[in-house]
Amino acid sequence: MRDGGGAACKSLGMTTDRMLTRQAAGERARRRRLRRRRRTFTVATLLLVVIVVLVARSLGSTPKSSRQAGTGPTRGSGTSAASNATTAPKGPAPIPSIEAGVESWALPSAISRSSVVAQGSNLLVAGGLTPAGTSTPTVQSIDPATGSVTTAGSLADGTHDAAAATIGGQLWVFGGGNPNTFGTIQRFAAGGPGAVAGSLPQPRSDLAAATVTTGGGSTTYLLGGYTGSQYLSQVLATTDGTHFRTVAHLPVPVRYAATAAFRGRIYLFGGETFSSNGSTTVTDDIQEVDPAANSARIVGHLHNAFYGAAAFPIGRALYLAGGQIPGGPTLTGITAYVPSSGKLLQAGLLPQAVAFGGYTTVGSGSSAIGYIVGGEVTSQTGRNAAGVASGQLSTVISLRPSPYGGPAGTTAAGMPYRGTLLIADRGNDRLVAITPTRRRIWVYPSPSMPSPNGGFYFPDDAFFIRHGTAIISNQENNDTIVEIGYPSGKILWEYGHPKVPGSLPGYLFQPDDAYLERSGIVTVADASNNRILFINPTTKTVVGQIGNGTDAHVPGVSIAYPNGDTPLANGDVLVSEINGSYVDEYTPTAKLVWSVQMKSVNYPSDPQQLGPDRYLMTDYDPPAEGRILEFNRAGQILWRYDATSGDGRLDQPSLAERLPNGLIMVNDDYNDRVVAIDPRTNSIVWQYGLTHTPGTAPGMLSVPDGFDLLLANGTTPTHPQTG
Repeated sequence: MRDGGGAACKSLGMTTDRMLTRQAAGERARRRRLRRRRRTFTVATLLLVVIVVLVARSLGSTPKSSRQAGTGPTRGSGTSAASNATTAPKGPAPIPSIEAGVESWALPSAISRSSVVAQGSNLLVAGGLTPAGTSTPTVQSIDPATGSVTTAGSLADGTHDAAAATIGGQLWVFGGGNPNTFGTIQRFAAGGPGAVAGSLPQPRSDLAAATVTTGGGSTTYLLGGYTGSQYLSQVLATTDGTHFRTVAHLPVPVRYAATAAFRGRIYLFGGETFSSNGSTTVTDDIQEVDPAANSARIVGHLHNAFYGAAAFPIGRALYLAGGQIPGGPTLTGITAYVPSSGKLLQAGLLPQAVAFGGYTTVGSGSSAIGYIVGGEVTSQTGRNAAGVASGQLSTVISLRPSPYGGPAGTTAAGMPYRGTLLIADRGNDRLVAITPTRRRIWVYPSPSMPSPNGGFYFPDDAFFIRHGTAIISNQENNDTIVEIGYPSGKILWEYGHPKVPGSLPGYLFQPDDAYLERSGIVTVADASNNRILFINPTTKTVVGQIGNGTDAHVPGVSIAYPNGDTPLANGDVLVSEINGSYVDEYTPTAKLVWSVQMKSVNYPSDPQQLGPDRYLMTDYDPPAEGRILEFNRAGQILWRYDATSGDGRLDQPSLAERLPNGLIMVNDDYNDRVVAIDPRTNSIVWQYGLTHTPGTAPGMLSVPDGFDLLLANGTTPTHPQTG
């Protein structure tokens, strides 16, 4: 029993020891779990505290740029902290690119080196240099909304290369030249003659003025300039127009610097500097003047040195436009300068090269619009060339944030299209392909891509086919159609007999607008044969025809000198008849769907369908100038572009098409250019070619008579229903 009892006690003791061991282990595990929970709770608590602090900071302090722009959160807005934390952007929005547009109206005469100030939404243009080389005293008032330009009065003395500002509701003009530099201060009030109000501390021309408004009022600063023998560094400040104090000295004395005020500071870009040998020397310096600190410093450098450019504060950046390189070309580039980061970003292209134009900004913030009034062009070359080739300008250019293209700093900045633009350069007997940045990437024919038999002559139109692997082009006065491999240049198919017009099978007479339909059929307006043909390219036989060859508008029977046969999505074709100015829709079996006579149109050309009852075409040869029209089947004009003067005036445009972003692309035949027009502003916002200046060099055309757009995915957005 004792033995048995001893064994039992031993067993019990062992069991107890095991139980105690297990209890201890469990206790240790429990403590470990508790420590882990405490650590997890502590980390979570710390993370929560950090998040709360960050949210509180984001709500309690708006970034400097937002405070200055007035875009930060406000009390009582009804927006919770949580919603602000979740919807706030991770970083600043991209800097927008710029749409620069040549207005459809122009100044009464060319002018440069004028002084321009904003007067509400209008512009006051004071003085300037006339085409005769004299300084004018005229003050012009411009209403950009209507294009109205009126004479508001005159200054006491003619001047150019002066500076102007609005002080006390009146126009003040400081210094300038006539012809030599002087220091006269002139004051002008609307409705009355100008008066001499005083003199600057020393003669000063080629200067700039900038106004800074603070809680204490507005102060106008005069910066840079030239006495006739000395470049000036003194930055002068005035609140009344006649009394001045020096607030800073420019590190680099300059004249003709692009200048603008931005958030309490003033920036000068480039400009002409002193040269010991008398040559024109310019700088790439970016100089910043801080009036509050009475200081000036160099804060950066431009990508290249220039002078005579314009500067505009728009949104969160300053934009530089145009300018001149000494002994070189006048420029078309637009650059954004971001003061908060010091970055310089490509922001677009001007449709007109310009330097030494008067400039100002109307409005503020992201809704501001910059204007360049008149200006000069010395010379142009290469893909940066655009607009009037040389001389003084009557052009007015507006600049505003671009609603299309990529933001500043991207390859698509301010570009009106993406992809490849094909141009039928008729006057040069060639096809040209270019990028949105006006870089030429393909030319046909060339030494490696020879012409077809009978030559490549008078290409009237050209369209991409087969997802951009080929091009179909009708040669109007060569009486042929050809298909060309792209980019190989290989001849794939031909129809017609070169320079042998006819109406028999296999012959054409002035073919226009050849398209390849998705069915594989080629359709063409055989203009002088008064018919639309449907051709089987495999057998080279005519499988359908609209019109019996008679030059008369008899619906369903004959058509009168057709020049357009645009394929529609429903399989029909849109026909334009020059004689009688008719636009018709026909089925491929020659059944008339509808017809309208455009009585106000002299020469309807190449109509395109935009919507269920909206169409686009050009009036190629009206009595005065070319026009672009949108209309409906009742013949009502829904929109028109009809510039009657200046660089915006078209000269026999033959084709207009709407791009995916809403812009209207036009080949302006006898102005030797292709342009894009923004119908929202009625301004030319992009151009390839020098206006009314034919040539074969890069950047130049001669009587362009057709174009087409190919996207990177092989689609043709202006005629997606074709092959």
